[in-house]
Amino acid sequence: MTTTPGPIRAGQDVQWRRCASCGAYIYGKRLDRNRKVCPECQFHFRIPPDVRIAQLADAGSFEAFPDDYAPRDLLGFRDSKPYPDRLRDAQSRTGRQDAVLAGRMSVRGRQLVVAVLDFTFMGGSMGTVVGETVTAAARTALAERLPLLLVAASGGARMQEGALSLMQMAKTSQWIAALREARVPVINLNTDPTFGGVSASFAMLGDVVLAEPGSLLGFAGPQVIRNTIRQELPAGFQSAEFLLEHGMIDAVVPRESQREQLARLLALLGPSVPELPEEAGDSVRTHPVPTTRTTRETVALARDIQRPTTLEYIGYVFDDFVALHGDRAFGDDEALVGGIARFGGQSVVVLGHQKGHDTAELVRSNFGMPNPEGYRKALRLMRFADRFGLPVIAFIDTPGAFPGIGAEERGQSVAIAECILELSRLRVPVVSVVTGEGGSGGALALGVADSVLILENAYYSVISPEGCSTILFGTAEHADRAADALRLTASELLRLGVVDGIVPEPPDGAHTAPHTTALTVRSALARTLAPLLDLSGEQLVDARRRRYDRFGDPRLQPVVDWETHDEH
Repeated sequence: MTTTPGPIRAGQDVQWRRCASCGAYIYGKRLDRNRKVCPECQFHFRIPPDVRIAQLADAGSFEAFPDDYAPRDLLGFRDSKPYPDRLRDAQSRTGRQDAVLAGRMSVRGRQLVVAVLDFTFMGGSMGTVVGETVTAAARTALAERLPLLLVAASGGARMQEGALSLMQMAKTSQWIAALREARVPVINLNTDPTFGGVSASFAMLGDVVLAEPGSLLGFAGPQVIRNTIRQELPAGFQSAEFLLEHGMIDAVVPRESQREQLARLLALLGPSVPELPEEAGDSVRTHPVPTTRTTRETVALARDIQRPTTLEYIGYVFDDFVALHGDRAFGDDEALVGGIARFGGQSVVVLGHQKGHDTAELVRSNFGMPNPEGYRKALRLMRFADRFGLPVIAFIDTPGAFPGIGAEERGQSVAIAECILELSRLRVPVVSVVTGEGGSGGALALGVADSVLILENAYYSVISPEGCSTILFGTAEHADRAADALRLTASELLRLGVVDGIVPEPPDGAHTAPHTTALTVRSALARTLAPLLDLSGEQLVDARRRRYDRFGDPRLQPVVDWETHDEH
């Protein structure tokens, strides 16, 4: 009986394995059926590249690149054992020349190029052969316009090849850059462990970065960190879950779901069919809507916590959605959500402020008030959309950007300003929908669009009525008067030209029939997006610039007599 935990090697005959996490003994065939994942605690055993590919690829679809590029002892490196001896041992143990397996394969019929590192070959370290193989995979992906999947498991750059191994970080990164510029998708799947020169180069540069549960990921290994700073590390430090929380990766995906997740991403990033959902009859009104509600009542209705949230609209409006997370710098802000979705036959990027329906949800989403990390996540996804030519659909529902000390320290104004600037220059269609509150610059950060829609009982304003009252009158008691003066309701905004259309709601508000409301929003989006798909990037940017130039231009801005509501 084998009790030592560790990697499962190709061809290894093991009847029983002991889980390194929970200590349970698992029968080998049961472990195989469970994709080498402990059925007791879900610990993911390390697996070699051929097993990994077999789990992800369509049966029989993998075609390996030639494995004839052998590593060399370029430095005459010696430690307790000469480098050539270490290489021969690793080659004999794994049956391959170096720590990587690359080739072509398909997932659900979609072709891609793949390169998988092998941790059992000298810790998956990246020397010249690994660097060249990953680069060759990128070159092939570029030449054939195929997505590239990179699966990492590595301790970092290979010490035995000195500075030449260090240069592989630059070599591989520049080819990821070439794929990015050519709009060829790159997907990372990082597994346990991924450290050093691999994590600081190609393993973290994909358009989408995934990781296996419990994997350790980082630049310096935990032992190096402990010895350097002389401190104990917190629980969960450098785990995949830790990186997700801190905004460095898009998702932690269990092994059983990886093939499905990869297939969905390949479909969403593949060619779109410009067929949008069918339009309903009265989904967008381009004339003011009569109402018996006061402005203050409309504001209260826009703030009702039972109104549908962005994630609920996403579930109703789109045919598929893969959430992407993190700003790649500090955190993942739950007050702003986003990802890739399918809208009819068209792939789109979706962004939106997120609230909740109860105290726990509202606290988790910071009451829909994003920190800079939320806006930097949105900025990352805006650039993602532009790179792949995907329209952007944004849902606006926020009291405003979070006005906290930490938010100011981390650059709230800069993050909002960059979003506004980026939206103004995107060469893809942008449609924004104000679904509840449209509070100040925190709302405009998702609102610079080719067309702006607003739900009938939503509002959009430079400041909240309470804030306006406090500044002008020294108290929030005159919020009703301020709300009237701000002209923030849907019909008033339509008269001003701030919005382009009103999406009708059920008589008592969107929250009374969320599914019906969402279907109306879906139809309104289809009607609004359709003509924009026919415009070039230059036309979109020019029209968007002219749209915002007209505000304040006396030759273009309508003047409204608010007593009669006549424009002149």
